[in-house]
Amino acid sequence: MSSSESTRRILVIDDSEAIHRDFRRILCPPRLDRSADLDLMEEVLFGAAQAISTPVSPMFELDSAFQGQEAIAKVQHAMNTGRPYSMVFLDYRMPPGWNGIQTLRHLRKIAPELRVVLCSAYSDYSWEEVLQEFGDLPQLRELRKPFNGHELRRLAQTLTPDMAPAPAA
Repeated sequence: MSSSESTRRILVIDDSEAIHRDFRRILCPPRLDRSADLDLMEEVLFGAAQAISTPVSPMFELDSAFQGQEAIAKVQHAMNTGRPYSMVFLDYRMPPGWNGIQTLRHLRKIAPELRVVLCSAYSDYSWEEVLQEFGDLPQLRELRKPFNGHELRRLAQTLTPDMAPAPAA
């Protein structure tokens, strides 16, 4: 992976397998690998210093949890192994277990700085109630389903820090 690329770890917490597939389709599309032959032709045509470079969008590594308790265990494990998640997309409703707000309460106890986007077509809580309990935190957002793929990708890019390794000194 080049220094312009970065992998950003995201946990999707939702009881619907179809939603997990949608997140993967939007955030992890198949990447076209440039062949060495194309790179060589570009260098011959344009010179090494003038080779055309295409901007690389961040790569996302998605993990899935289907219930709140499972998500808490995954977040804790990720932190313990030194590979924490950059952010979480969290469904409001996940029967039969914890709902999104209960899960968020537990997340705030173990990872208070973790960026969370609450997602749902329906909610048992208004955004004002969420803000009243958790405050107007910069790391807390809301995304309504059905979501727009462009908006989902923009949120993921905006809320995940660049995880590229620092350049060697």
